[in-house]
Amino acid sequence: MDATREDIEGLFELQRIDLEIMRLTKELDELPQRAIIMAARDKKAEIQAKGEKVAELKRATMKRVTRIDDEDASLAKKEAGVQAAIDAAHGDFRNVEARTKELAGIVRRRGTIAEDRAAIQAELDKIGAMEAQIALAVEEISAKEQQAIDSFQKQGGELKLAIAKLEAARGPVEAKVDDDLARAYDRIVARSGGVAIGVLDDSRCGVCRMPIESGRLIDLRSQAPLGICPACKRLLVIA
Repeated sequence: MDATREDIEGLFELQRIDLEIMRLTKELDELPQRAIIMAARDKKAEIQAKGEKVAELKRATMKRVTRIDDEDASLAKKEAGVQAAIDAAHGDFRNVEARTKELAGIVRRRGTIAEDRAAIQAELDKIGAMEAQIALAVEEISAKEQQAIDSFQKQGGELKLAIAKLEAARGPVEAKVDDDLARAYDRIVARSGGVAIGVLDDSRCGVCRMPIESGRLIDLRSQAPLGICPACKRLLVIA
């Protein structure tokens, strides 16, 4: 296969650049911060879902408070009216007795309401504690997430910059290589996922290390300075 020394040097330089791009890209894809960020977001979503349930419980409890407070306010107004009727009854003992019983019933009910209100307030206190715990947990997870994001942006940014510089350097190198050879190299890289060119090592491929039988070896050497490995189909430099 026809190839100049510049072509061969260019192919090896392309391979060096491509392998380094692959290495850096793999390092970027495997940065541990990605897993930390995703785990933090999943955990935060889980906690926020619990927070929604707590918020719904609080809304339902507050409705109970409103109902009790409304009933108590109504009873207080009624209590004041009954007390006023008692005060105005003077010597009407039957009226006073009936009103007094009514007043006692109102007082008992307001006492029950006060007990219910205290129990509900205890529930609200517990809900408030849960809200505080959830808020603290979200804050802590958000801090870890942001720390991982900052670290990822710094380390990932450095890797992306290094990759961009290599990609920029690749163009001028490829331009120095014969077009057909460059296309052949690209096809082999796409197929093999990495190394596309090596050196014939005595009677073995310098890449796949497969021995080459004598007949094929003679044919391969006739292709000098550049041939194709009969086993892995990679480019081989033949000294």
